[in-house]
Amino acid sequence: MDPSEVRIIDLKESILADNDADADKLREELAAEKTVYINVMSSPGSGKTSTILRLVEELRLSYKVGVLEADIDGDVDTKTMLSAGIPSIQLHTGGMCHLDADMSRQSLREIGSEDLDIVILENVGNLVCPAEFDTGAQINLVILSVPEGDDKPLKYPLMFSKADVVVVNKIDAMEAFDFSPEKFKRYVAECRPEAPVFMVSAYTGEGIKALAEWLRERAKEILEYVS
Repeated sequence: MDPSEVRIIDLKESILADNDADADKLREELAAEKTVYINVMSSPGSGKTSTILRLVEELRLSYKVGVLEADIDGDVDTKTMLSAGIPSIQLHTGGMCHLDADMSRQSLREIGSEDLDIVILENVGNLVCPAEFDTGAQINLVILSVPEGDDKPLKYPLMFSKADVVVVNKIDAMEAFDFSPEKFKRYVAECRPEAPVFMVSAYTGEGIKALAEWLRERAKEILEYVS
């Protein structure tokens, strides 16, 4: 090899490829123990924690549910879950802005996923990094809040292209903001045509039952498929 030749190694591509393979392996492991893993992604302040709380209230009528709370630091969200009687553990990412498949595997082992039907991951809050790393989840749920604007699928298309279901939260504040549900749904369809969009308010509870029913049916399909 010519010593003057510059060698370029695309580490990111290699890391992502390795993670994708590991994520597929994790899905096989989850299938074997009959656990459904839901990855919830959004920007900070969209209402992830309050939405998850509402969803768990509904889902645990049918399933045993646990929650993984991922943050760069802090344990506020985990304390909120535990105070509501929801099995939960805090994940500190050490400055990383996402979780990958192996981080998920370690976290699922710690919470005891083999004894749970559904585990919900509240991923680190941002609309960029979490979309790039497959966590091994069977369902990717993306939340956007009304104050963020209806154009976010145009600005963060990768995130919305990964969504199996999209949730618009804080619809109780719709009148105070210039947000068009019709435009938003059209923009989502450009990224992910098959992803349903649910309009909810974690504050009032509006729309939560319909979203929970969709997740309940999807979980049922996954669990029946691996039976």
